[in-house]
Amino acid sequence: MANRLGNVSGLSMFSEEKLREMSGAKLLDEIMLKSCVGVLVIDMVILLMHGKKNMQHMILNLLIKLRTSGLPNHRIKLKVGTPIMLMRNLDQSDGLCNGTRLIVTRLASHVSEAKIISGKNIGNLFYIPRMSMSPSESPWPFKLIRRQFPIIVSYAMTINKSQGQSLDSVGLYLPSPVFSHGQFYVAISRVTTKSGLKILIHDKENVPCSITTNVVYKEVFQSLC
Repeated sequence: MANRLGNVSGLSMFSEEKLREMSGAKLLDEIMLKSCVGVLVIDMVILLMHGKKNMQHMILNLLIKLRTSGLPNHRIKLKVGTPIMLMRNLDQSDGLCNGTRLIVTRLASHVSEAKIISGKNIGNLFYIPRMSMSPSESPWPFKLIRRQFPIIVSYAMTINKSQGQSLDSVGLYLPSPVFSHGQFYVAISRVTTKSGLKILIHDKENVPCSITTNVVYKEVFQSLC
């Protein structure tokens, strides 16, 4: 598998285990980040523990490795021109909502400037500060609070996150078929012209394919009759 994937530009830099762990959108983001030189943004970790320095070091190493949905990573690699997506509602009246996509225009230690590239407020510049955030549903038996920019790198996005957007060019990566009713339609209808749509499909053995499965729940249409 690793040899076959290695033929695709950018994939050879990852181990086979790492490739299995990452979803399509995360994999594409990682490939783009590996190829650029940027600023590494690290969250502020404050750990109050008296004595036992070895134990404190072990706990700190554990906390910085924790990842879950709705919480930015401990380390975020950014540069001017990097596309990002907001993970929190900052100002809905100005279009700064969860899922809004922007491009980084300036970087500082505690604030970043970015330009909106989706929605009704395209072109507007805003400052994004660091925030103290915690996942709404913690998968751990404790509450983790991370002070970081409320963003994720967004060279690619999931189909669900793309809903409501109209784009001139769309590259759709399908390493596996869609799993929900209407999901494939949502993906291909984001583009305004047929010529702006490119689709990459391959099977479990990473052999390129020209067909995929479109999931349709027939019960939805039966209820309309």
